[in-house]
Amino acid sequence: MTPKSDIYCVIMAGGIGSRFWPLSRAQRPKQFIDILGTGKSLLAQTFERMSRICPIANIFVVANAQHSDLVHEQIPQIAPNHVLLEPMRRNTAPCIAYATHRIKAENPNAVVVVAPSDHLILNEELFANTVAQAIDFAANNDALLTLGIKPSRPETGYGYIQLGAAMDDHNNLFRVKTFTEKPDLDLARVFLDSGEFYWNSGIFVWSVSSIVRAFAQHLPEVNDAFEAKSHAYATPNERDEIAHIYPECRNISIDYGIMEKADNVFVIGANFGWSDLGTWGALYGHMPLDADNNAVGSKRAMLYESSGLMLNVSDPNKLVVAQGLEDYIVIDTRDVLLICRRQDEQRIRDFVNDISASAPEYS
Repeated sequence: MTPKSDIYCVIMAGGIGSRFWPLSRAQRPKQFIDILGTGKSLLAQTFERMSRICPIANIFVVANAQHSDLVHEQIPQIAPNHVLLEPMRRNTAPCIAYATHRIKAENPNAVVVVAPSDHLILNEELFANTVAQAIDFAANNDALLTLGIKPSRPETGYGYIQLGAAMDDHNNLFRVKTFTEKPDLDLARVFLDSGEFYWNSGIFVWSVSSIVRAFAQHLPEVNDAFEAKSHAYATPNERDEIAHIYPECRNISIDYGIMEKADNVFVIGANFGWSDLGTWGALYGHMPLDADNNAVGSKRAMLYESSGLMLNVSDPNKLVVAQGLEDYIVIDTRDVLLICRRQDEQRIRDFVNDISASAPEYS
């Protein structure tokens, strides 16, 4: 069994949650918001979840430098030098490379769980058990593991993992055959019907030595850049050194950069009530519905001949009256009103790109 002192967690909190606009904004992305109405932000919930897996002293959060105060405000238990600040967004591969080399400088024997900061997990106990199995496998094998979720619908907003050969003595552990990013609806139906595919949760488990080898092989320039600064980690010079690295890093995800290229990738299948909460539609699936399947996030709403509505109003005193809306998203904040068909919710990211160019104060 892996010693607790060798188990580390990295929480990736650098995204902007553009598909959750207009509630999620550049200055306060969705991971810092209490989207589920629990009294805690998604980041705070993720931190609590990870604190059951490894010591708090072994948890790192990677976030954009502009959100440093938000991280410390929401998880004051974390050590200041365990909040790794990115000077700019460069996707998940540089983020993970930074955290990996920072942990390596502290404990080269570490086994690391890497997780996004904004996911929903309903069955915490099953999640912890699945991660424990992954940690045990990663500690004893040169393996890059991802957690896969058995799909329940032909979802077009998730990546998919095709299962390869099953591993002996593990009824839920497989080699990965292929990755597919966000298929169209017809292909997603084929994946679902085949029974050969899992959703890619974006949660990874590996030893420091295995992921460093993978970076050295598949993204050597990224690996070399962070390895060259090992002398500065956990020192007052760390932030300045990182500021010099990030502009030179490729903007690339860990999936494209490493997972789709490596030959030692495995998936553990589980069903612990997972959602990446990437869109308003995903949130709709976790909200109580009225008799007409409306998810109403407003205390004062009067709906007529409306069904399948995702309604969220930030002002508790605002009266909302809607008639004849079917399968729409309606989000009202202090300064923005969004009205969008639920089937077109993936376009919200395009809307945000346009707004960033023409009216950045609303992005």
